[in-house]
Amino acid sequence: MKTKLGLIGNSISQSRAPFLHRMLGDIYGVDVTYNLNDPGENSREAFEGMLQTLKDEGYTGCNVTFPFKALAVEYVDEPDQAVNEVGATNTLYLADGKVRATNTDYTGFIRGYKARRGDKPAGEVLMLGAGGVGRAVAFGLFHCGASKVRIFDLNPEGAKALADAVNAKGYNAEVISADEVSAAAKQADGLVNCTPVGHYATPGIPLDPSLFGGQQWAFDAVYVPLDTEFLKAAHAAGLDLVSGFDLFFYQGIDAFQTFANIEADANQALGRFVDEFEVQSDLLKLN
Repeated sequence: MKTKLGLIGNSISQSRAPFLHRMLGDIYGVDVTYNLNDPGENSREAFEGMLQTLKDEGYTGCNVTFPFKALAVEYVDEPDQAVNEVGATNTLYLADGKVRATNTDYTGFIRGYKARRGDKPAGEVLMLGAGGVGRAVAFGLFHCGASKVRIFDLNPEGAKALADAVNAKGYNAEVISADEVSAAAKQADGLVNCTPVGHYATPGIPLDPSLFGGQQWAFDAVYVPLDTEFLKAAHAAGLDLVSGFDLFFYQGIDAFQTFANIEADANQALGRFVDEFEVQSDLLKLN
C-alpha cells in the first residue's frame, strides 16, 4: 500500500512531519513518502499552483501550514464538521478526485491539552494570533473548558472575524487592543501564542516576559524550536505547559489516520518518535 503525502507552507525546511508520517507508515505497514512543498511566497497563486501540482502528481493527501490554512478552505469540495466550525483546514485528502478536508489542528490541540492537563478547565484565556492555527485553537479551547477567550492580533480585522465566528457558535470571545494586552494577561488563567513569533525563522517572544505569573497554564503553537522563549517564560513563572510539539504530534496522528484510514496508537508512536528522532526538551516530559 503506497501513500504519497506532503506539506504545503512557507519556511518548512525543519518540519518533522516527514519523519512522523514515515514512521507511522513503518509501524502500520504503509509505504509512505512525505515531501515538503514550499512555494516560496505567500499568495493565492502560489498555493493554488502548488496544490494543483500535488493533484497532478497523484498525492493521496497533504497537510497545510502557515500561511495557507484559511485560504485552503476555498479549494475544498467536502469539508467536515471541524472545518465548518473552524473555517480553516490543515489536512486535505486528494485521492478520489475531490478535495476532502478536516482540521487536525483543532482535534490535535484538544488531545494535546488534555494529555497535559487532563480535565483542568482552560478558564479565561488570552490568545495572541488569529490566523489559521489560531482559529483551530480558539474553537478547541471551548472543548477544554474555556469560559472566555480574549483575542489580540496585529490585524484587527482578522481578530474581529475570528471573535465573530466564535461568538456565532455560542461561545464567548472578544477582541482586545495592544493597550489592553497587559491587563488581559494578568487576568487570564491561560496564555496562548498562535503567532509565528518564536519560530526559528521569526525568533523572539510575543508577550513581555514580565506579564507571565499568576496564570495557570500556557500554550505555544510554535514547535521549532521545542523550548520557545514563550514556554521558557511560562515555565519560569510556574505555569503548566502545553507545547507546540503536543499540537504537532497529535494533529499528525489524526492526519495520518485520515490519509491511511488506520487507527493509530498514540502512546506507541510517541515513544518511538521521541527515541528515534532524539527529541530533546529541557522543559517538557515527552514520554
